[in-house]
Amino acid sequence: MTADTKRNVLGVGVDATDYARATDAVVDAARERRPLALTALAVHGVMTGVLDPAHNARLNSFDVVTPDGQPVRWALNLLHGAGLTDRVYGPELTLRVLARFADEGLPVYLYGSTEETLARLIPALERKFPALKIAGVEPSKFRAATPGEDAEIADRIRDSGARLVLVGLGCPRQEVFAYAMRPLLDMPLMAVGAAFDYHAGLLRNPPPWMQRAGLEWFWRLGLEPKRLWRRYVILNPAYLARLAAQKTGMWKATPPPPATERPATFDV
Repeated sequence: MTADTKRNVLGVGVDATDYARATDAVVDAARERRPLALTALAVHGVMTGVLDPAHNARLNSFDVVTPDGQPVRWALNLLHGAGLTDRVYGPELTLRVLARFADEGLPVYLYGSTEETLARLIPALERKFPALKIAGVEPSKFRAATPGEDAEIADRIRDSGARLVLVGLGCPRQEVFAYAMRPLLDMPLMAVGAAFDYHAGLLRNPPPWMQRAGLEWFWRLGLEPKRLWRRYVILNPAYLARLAAQKTGMWKATPPPPATERPATFDV
């Protein structure tokens, strides 16, 4: 991705891109041993940036931010005439990237989630991609990093021989992790959201028609109402209101400059 693909969606820089270009960006960075941070943002991810200026600045420093949800794709088309015909959904992008890494013999590192989820995820990925090389696996500690722990994590990842880190810590923890670790690693980091749970068989995808209609939030709300009701019942209307305000010019949605300083601590 380049600055030419970035578009302002509620003050968050989102790339007007597709699966092929996003996949190429990750693979190219891995081949060239170049750091890169990618995340796929749905409405919740965008609104997390809107409501937290410091996090917004971190998101605006990411090399690639894909439109994970249909409402984010619609915003790119509505506000900027992007002409996108499909979103770039994190779990699907993960599979496309892993297929390329398997074909090219590039090893990957899985970071985050629980030991139980990873124990189901690894054989599922190996069945889907027999040639995939999994260089290392590390579950989340579900706490803040201790002094010097970030360097230790980076050393373990580098020593594994991995050329990609898939980060499954949940939004916004995974974006903060990818942002903080990017300067320490010469490889791409992908914040992949619920991809670990989906591909481990712990979450079910909604029917294709619901995905095309932008109703995945409704499906997930039905599966996890106690955990997700605030996210969707409060943030979805707020997103639509701010989108209307940006479109009509009532709100400038000025993006903050990209962040440059690493956080003093972050969740691992």
